[in-house]
Amino acid sequence: MERLQKVIAQAGITSRRKAEKLIEDGQVKVNGKTVKELGTKVSPSDEIEVDGVPIDKEEPVYFLFYKPSGVISSVKDEKGRKVVTDYFAEIEQRIFPVGRLDYDTSGLLLLTNDGDFANTLMHPKFHVDKHYVAKVRGIPSKEELRKLSNGIRLEDGYTAPAKVKLKSMDRRKNTAIIEMTIHEGRNRQVRRMFEAIGYPVQKLKREGYGYLNLNGLNPGEARELTPHEVKQIRNLAVT
Repeated sequence: MERLQKVIAQAGITSRRKAEKLIEDGQVKVNGKTVKELGTKVSPSDEIEVDGVPIDKEEPVYFLFYKPSGVISSVKDEKGRKVVTDYFAEIEQRIFPVGRLDYDTSGLLLLTNDGDFANTLMHPKFHVDKHYVAKVRGIPSKEELRKLSNGIRLEDGYTAPAKVKLKSMDRRKNTAIIEMTIHEGRNRQVRRMFEAIGYPVQKLKREGYGYLNLNGLNPGEARELTPHEVKQIRNLAVT
């Protein structure tokens, strides 16, 4: 037996908090009867409707995917470009990406059909470290990198402090490889941070998400998370 709002969230319809509001507003039915009690528990055999539409109750699944560059972090694309779910054609569940990686960014991306899990990880108040490796044009000084570490002003406000480390440099090609760890999830944030100090990103890869990494995977490959990993990452988000 699961709480009704959790089942609705796991179906990917909305967050658990918004599911609670739907229940309180009388927009949810269980076995044909309107339910307004938040403590209501349901079984897999119960029929649940939200705004008159039955929800499909699927077993939650969780995948770690090595997204290649040149792929859209979405379930479909109006321009017909390749999307991440194209790599999961044999998966029966209706999975979707947790957050996104830019079209031209590669690396670790989670996919699931658990809306509650996804909303928890993406909520701004929860801090999950995201580890990136960037190749930039130019070689930033320690002082310039310190600006990123302390937080830098972007058009949508100051960034939170970040962990930044110069990994290597190529003076002949005038490029540098820099590691950066952030916990925010603003649009194109890492690229915009480097642009703000005058060092545009040529290549960007997300190598880590919380405790998770890409070990053993090649671009375009995925693996299912273990129950322990799901619990770990969920606990990390809410602590």
